[in-house]
Amino acid sequence: MRVNRRTVLRGVGVAMSLPWLESLPVWGDDSVTGEQRSEHPRRFAALFMGNGINAEHWWAKGAGDQMELSRSLEPLAPLKSKINVINGLFNKEATGVGIHPGQTGNILSGAPLQKGAVLRGGISLDQVLALRFNDDTPQSSLVLGCEQPITGYHETNFSMAYSSHISWHDANSPVPMEVYPSLAFDSLFDNQGSKRTKSILDRVKDHASHLSRRISHSDQVKLTEYLSSVREVEKQVEKVRSVKNQAEAAAKNAARQMNLMKRPENGLPEDIRDHMRLMCDIIALAFQTDKTRVATLLLCRDLSGLFYPFLDVRLAHHPASHDDLSDAYERVSRYYVSQLAYLASRLEAMPEGNGTVLDHSCLMFISNMWSGSQHDSSKVPLLLAGGLGGTIATGRVLDYGHQDDQHRKLCSLYLSLLNYAGVEASQFGDADAPLKNF
Repeated sequence: MRVNRRTVLRGVGVAMSLPWLESLPVWGDDSVTGEQRSEHPRRFAALFMGNGINAEHWWAKGAGDQMELSRSLEPLAPLKSKINVINGLFNKEATGVGIHPGQTGNILSGAPLQKGAVLRGGISLDQVLALRFNDDTPQSSLVLGCEQPITGYHETNFSMAYSSHISWHDANSPVPMEVYPSLAFDSLFDNQGSKRTKSILDRVKDHASHLSRRISHSDQVKLTEYLSSVREVEKQVEKVRSVKNQAEAAAKNAARQMNLMKRPENGLPEDIRDHMRLMCDIIALAFQTDKTRVATLLLCRDLSGLFYPFLDVRLAHHPASHDDLSDAYERVSRYYVSQLAYLASRLEAMPEGNGTVLDHSCLMFISNMWSGSQHDSSKVPLLLAGGLGGTIATGRVLDYGHQDDQHRKLCSLYLSLLNYAGVEASQFGDADAPLKNF
């Protein structure tokens, strides 16, 4: 058994790990050393935005709390000491192959992609980590999206599946992406059939009451806050579940496929802000409850059709990216960075041992190209938040743009992250060495 100050609340058909409770006695094998007793789960999440950013407003200077952030990175200001801004890395197999799908399908694998009807790429970083943590959590990974996949072929003869999926089981199979928040939530807490009509907290309340009598006052406060956060997400999910159920019935009566319908007719939240925020909440809850330690969130796919009326942007995402140096697209870039900031802030607010859940995690924000107008993938925008259990120094601006190609490989970063997360690997994608000075 894991030896630490985490415990599990159990109820009718549900079990969820609790946050770190200092007043609980350490339980298990007495021979375990103090260092092992204090080990916290290490977690990884990747957030993806298609079609690049506004390069004029994508920079950072300095270090730690004194770091100066550009306009697009400003949402991360409260977390300066816990982020890394990394410039100049590139994915070699996404260059010189044509635009869009060939620049996207291997963003987390670095594998060469095959054109035509047969999909062929490589296992993605998140799924390698999922295999590593498979025996430690009920669910190996969360693979989420805020936009439906597209089918067919691009003019470059690459399948559109490469534009729609960043997580891959193996060379031939993308991991099915869940775009409905209610289904993502249900998968975490085994909400099937009649269980959906009963709150998770009602199912575990007897165990929670028993535990509350055994812990300190400060841990009681922490437990109450934790259960309240679970309930808050649950209430949001209940709202979107009812919308999805209505859309499902309407589609069935009209003999239409929901994935071919536009929101909100397809049951997805009409306001993309609500959709993205809820998906981030679900990842945060999954990490806090230790339901999974690996997640990917495709905020918008390559060739995205999302609209942003709340940003006063008239064009859809993909056409807007063709004017990527405009003020309008800068607002889009900043909005997506704010999603990383929101998730990181959620994890930072969760105490765990002497740190926070963010301290024991690594969140990565990445896009498939630097410039949407030029379809330039010679380098990619990349941000990290969290220290992955103290293995990653934070509060830095790292620039690899002046290095030769051999020393600025995106997959070298991935190899470093694998090793820091406890995966012994000597090669990943096109990299056979970790990223220097990282």
